[in-house]
Amino acid sequence: MESKIARILFAGTNSGCGKTTVTCAVLQALVNRGLRVGAFKCGPDYIDPMFHSRIIGAKAANLDSYFFDDNTLRFLLAQNGADRDISIVEGVMGYYDGMGLTSTRGSAYSVARITQTPVVLVVGAKGASLSVLATIQGFLDFCPDNQIQGVILNQCTASTYAALAEEIRRRFAGRVCPLGYLPRLPDCTLESRHLGLVTAAEVEDLQEKLRTLAVQAEKTLDLDGLLELAKAAPIVRCEPVELPRFAPVRIAVAKDRAFCFYYEDSLDALTRMGAELVPFSPLADSVLPENIQGLYLGGGYPELYAGPLSENASMRRSVKSALTNGLPCIAECGGFMYLTEAIADFPMVGYLPGKSFDNGKLTRFGYVRLRAEKDQMLCKAGEEIRGHEFHHWDCTEPGSDFAALKELSGRHWECVVSTPTLYAGYPHFHFYANPSFAVNFYRACLEEKYHAGTYRPHGY
Repeated sequence: MESKIARILFAGTNSGCGKTTVTCAVLQALVNRGLRVGAFKCGPDYIDPMFHSRIIGAKAANLDSYFFDDNTLRFLLAQNGADRDISIVEGVMGYYDGMGLTSTRGSAYSVARITQTPVVLVVGAKGASLSVLATIQGFLDFCPDNQIQGVILNQCTASTYAALAEEIRRRFAGRVCPLGYLPRLPDCTLESRHLGLVTAAEVEDLQEKLRTLAVQAEKTLDLDGLLELAKAAPIVRCEPVELPRFAPVRIAVAKDRAFCFYYEDSLDALTRMGAELVPFSPLADSVLPENIQGLYLGGGYPELYAGPLSENASMRRSVKSALTNGLPCIAECGGFMYLTEAIADFPMVGYLPGKSFDNGKLTRFGYVRLRAEKDQMLCKAGEEIRGHEFHHWDCTEPGSDFAALKELSGRHWECVVSTPTLYAGYPHFHFYANPSFAVNFYRACLEEKYHAGTYRPHGY
């Protein structure tokens, strides 16, 4: 399988250098030009893809070199970029930053290297001048196969950029091309919280901020140069990742401000196998959707909406009754918290023992390899999938049916409550990290459809 995918990757020198601002500015400017734009995020982040999706009006995907083998990484790039005029990939952290402190595994660099994607380095220029060139040279020389071909300066004045751009051309003699700058734009700052940016749905003036960014991008970024660089990207070669096709099932997916963390390609894997995904809101709806054979409770910020979630007693009863009757369910992180007895002092579904509490700091943070300790819905004992944990809250009963291993440090712990119809725990995972997990969940939903009868909501 060969695909011609026009693409570039915006990499940062470090977190906070402005790569998300640059990415959003370019995405909106290209959409305003009438182009069909694709968007990707390196790594396991959920929030940046929400912003990308709001801009392009289509799903944004994740490219994660820890989750996926090289072929799957290239396949997801090719699959999601196939009908796009250009695809923009946003990096994660600093360009070379990966697992642990000394590895490039899982970094934006590893994604660019595996996919042979041209890279534009975003460098924060506030409070610096010639030192900006030292930074660029360091990134160019650190790894010889770095793919870096362009540079954008963020928080830079017009006069400073003019002088530095000329010096970049002279010193690097074509190794890297200056492709514009963004000035300081205080009105376009995106608010953050402990898990990263505030979600796109919570930014009331997001469209105005994006409009301002796009106007500025047309003025001071070389959009035509970016397009030319993207069009020159090499062909993507990969083998298709095949999924079986089954009889249709209906799977309810919690989607509102409390539950919004999903990998779009994971959801797409379910639809490719034949599922109809039925969105619902644990905040606003009184009961689960009718005639469903599966339930997906993703992560998010249930702790911020614990009061309204608790007050919706009919939904809590509906979910508990459905799970008690054997409805297959995946509940990740925030979804897991919702199934416990309480979040802080607010009663929740109460299907699982334990209470969720604020630990005050990141808890069991980072990439993990998950190994099943027993046969259960998603896999057999000993089978594995790569995942990720990122949460400040913990639970008095986090489960013990999977072993989580941090591969570089060797640290490990028990996690997840699992049964023949349930996966519930803090670790997130991506179905394309091990597609058999998706297949097994789907088969459990088929079992519910054909042997347990058509499910109707409880708790009227």
